[in-house]
Amino acid sequence: VAQRVVAPGGPFYRQPWSVLIEVTYRPGVANPVATTIRDALSTRFGTLPAGAIVQTAWQLLLDLDARSVELCDIARLFHNPLVQQATVIARAEWDGGRRPPERYPVVAGQSIPPVQRIDVAELSDKNLDLLSRDRLLALDLREMRAIRDYYRDPDVRARREAAGLGPAATDVELEMIAQTWSEHCKHKIFAGHITYTEEGRKPEVVDSLFNTYIRDTTSRVASDDSFVKSVFDDNAGVIAFDDETLLCFKAETHNSPSALDPYGGAITGIVGVNRDILGTGIGARPIFNTDVLCFGPLDTQEDALPEGLLHPRTVLAGVHRGIVDGGNQSGIPVAAGAFLFDESYIGKPLVFCGTGGILPASINGEPSWIKHVRPGDLAVMVGGRIGKDGIHGATFSSLGLDENSPTSAVQIGEPITQRKMTDFLLEARDAGLYCGITDNGAGGLSSSLGEMARESGGVEIDLDTCPLKYSGLAAWEILVSESQERMSLAVDPSTIDRLLSLAARRGVEATVVGRFTDDGRIRLIHDATVVGEIGLDFLHDGLPQMELQATWPGARPTSSDHAAPNDLPASSDAIKSTLLALLADPNIAGKEHLVRQYDHEVQGGSIVKPMCGLHADGPSDGAVLKPRYDSWRGITVTHGINPRYGDVDTYHMAAASVDEAVRAHVALGGDPEQMAALDNFCWPDPVLSDSTPDGPFKLAQLVRACRGLADACVAYGLPLISGKDSMKNDSYLGGRKVSIRPTLLVSLMGIVPDVRRAITSSFKTPGDRVLLIGTGLPALGGSAYERHVGRELGDCPHTDLAANSRLYRAIHAAASEGLFSSLHDLSDGGTAVALAEAAIGGRLGARITLPTDAAG
Repeated sequence: VAQRVVAPGGPFYRQPWSVLIEVTYRPGVANPVATTIRDALSTRFGTLPAGAIVQTAWQLLLDLDARSVELCDIARLFHNPLVQQATVIARAEWDGGRRPPERYPVVAGQSIPPVQRIDVAELSDKNLDLLSRDRLLALDLREMRAIRDYYRDPDVRARREAAGLGPAATDVELEMIAQTWSEHCKHKIFAGHITYTEEGRKPEVVDSLFNTYIRDTTSRVASDDSFVKSVFDDNAGVIAFDDETLLCFKAETHNSPSALDPYGGAITGIVGVNRDILGTGIGARPIFNTDVLCFGPLDTQEDALPEGLLHPRTVLAGVHRGIVDGGNQSGIPVAAGAFLFDESYIGKPLVFCGTGGILPASINGEPSWIKHVRPGDLAVMVGGRIGKDGIHGATFSSLGLDENSPTSAVQIGEPITQRKMTDFLLEARDAGLYCGITDNGAGGLSSSLGEMARESGGVEIDLDTCPLKYSGLAAWEILVSESQERMSLAVDPSTIDRLLSLAARRGVEATVVGRFTDDGRIRLIHDATVVGEIGLDFLHDGLPQMELQATWPGARPTSSDHAAPNDLPASSDAIKSTLLALLADPNIAGKEHLVRQYDHEVQGGSIVKPMCGLHADGPSDGAVLKPRYDSWRGITVTHGINPRYGDVDTYHMAAASVDEAVRAHVALGGDPEQMAALDNFCWPDPVLSDSTPDGPFKLAQLVRACRGLADACVAYGLPLISGKDSMKNDSYLGGRKVSIRPTLLVSLMGIVPDVRRAITSSFKTPGDRVLLIGTGLPALGGSAYERHVGRELGDCPHTDLAANSRLYRAIHAAASEGLFSSLHDLSDGGTAVALAEAAIGGRLGARITLPTDAAG
């Protein structure tokens, strides 16, 4: 196994070349290809010898004048030093017999770091702040004071003495608290107490954006639990597909990791959200993926990038390949998505990864969306082993990106390993071998078992039993590592032997790592000693609420409400050139060369695919899938996102994003009475600080976006069933701060009563009439046309929620009668682009006469 396989005499090496670059993964970094090879060897030859190592590398041959360039700079173009290492050899050296060193990814022989003890109760405010920064806890002073008060509590100190811990906090405890209290996990800004001030009005208090605008919205529009089954309490939202089947949907972001390692960040994002679905209810099967990817402009000049940032082309290539590998190798179709380009995404790309799943309405006689974790159940970890990859991922994602961001947060997912685990878990689910399940997401065992313990009333975790990739991990690293392909189960002791036996037969590692209790404690064991004990109430409810200020000065100043006549093309030549320019805009232009690399056909349920038309090269408004092979009932998957509208007013940005997702759903044949949505907010830091003096304005933008989202969802009867927020999308590199535009993605999943009546956007038959349905003011602020002319054109479009709600129901009624051969929603580029796209897809022209009062 440990032998280099190369053919220096083969035809590849006989081509002209002067420089060879060999790239391998660094020790401790997951190598999916090597894992697959190792599994294949084990299948063929049996268990490999202890210490046997499989490593892969790839070689690149370049024909250039190596004397005139810096070879290390060349190598840097073809690998990421965070996760890979490169060797550069000139042709003369190769001919002289030099070969790259055999770099096997060994991480062994390290001593186990001792558990550290920090007497938090005696620390000053200054030292509390230093402790948070030095350990990357990502907690502010108020939160650190709450921790200090906890360790000063006499009752806590007495319990600790009884457990043999002493008064000082251990590093294991502090890391678990920091993970649980991270912005990434606790959504502290969305849960904050906000005083909102708007010019000319009395200040308003918003006690939790989440409760006020998200949870309350769903409560208002989803009173009938026959459709909405589970919201906000699980890994994904759950709705009814029919009387026998449920669907779930979740989307996450993986922005910060993708900025450091685009491939690893994206593949980890997509396989991670697959596990969210697998951990929903008693376990759902993933049936589709989505991806909405936002990058800096691909034509960005190298010298315009802050030092330390990857070029958008590099980020796009890596992220796209990660999504392709994550979905295709898992056997999950990529149903829908989008690519966006904007200068504000240079610092951090936005990588929205979504997954939908299916599960029977009942399993073994119980509702499938309800899981159980009882005292006495065994805590079982299944899947991959624990390593240093993914440590501090939750706290890292709660901070801005800078030169000190931890490389240990980078991970690389192994989709084939996860697929094996998925098949095993679904088989175990149907056999009733476990009663509770969740994924090991941000925070690893700390997160998964810590959350599951809330239902039983406590948990004891034995870190000594946890399977490790290599030795030398500290206790706290074992607890919070986010190494991929892992799930946590609650297993009745009576079924544990059957579960472990099934896992062994399916080639999946399963290990008992603790047991659930009801004593109100999280107890941590390492080296056969209690190294941590935290009150469950303090861990989950002891976080102090943030007190925040939001100030809204009004929308962007504009010279007029709408574009002046001289802003618009008048002659036919001007209209033609403008349309061609819009079609060439990166946000509108076809992405077929990227989209074709996704597998849309796997699982055999795709009806409307991302490309449609006579030659399947026109853009669709979304996807239509057939989840059950024995039913003509189907679902749509659509999105809405309009970040540039936020330059004017984030309220209208949010309302327009909801409207876009609903509009596309209806255009595909979806029923506006049966749909559910996800809200995913990505925001620059909205908290006032020395580095963010405009925090109150950014927070006001967030408040207004939440209001626009809520108003639109209520108007359309659209429940929000899940979501996520990412609040620190800023980069501090090379002495520059780069912040994203406030961005809201609305993802929608809805019901198509009969997929045989699903509709696509391409024109079908010569002689058909072309109708423009709906009205609106021709506002051009935030539009693709505004970007084309390079200056502000006034107000952004305002969504007439009441009128559109009536309109979409009327369109669906007409579509159900078969009155439309094609439907296409108007979005980027307005009517002109929509007509062009429908014509391209259908290979038909159109003669159009616009009414004088038509929207742009």
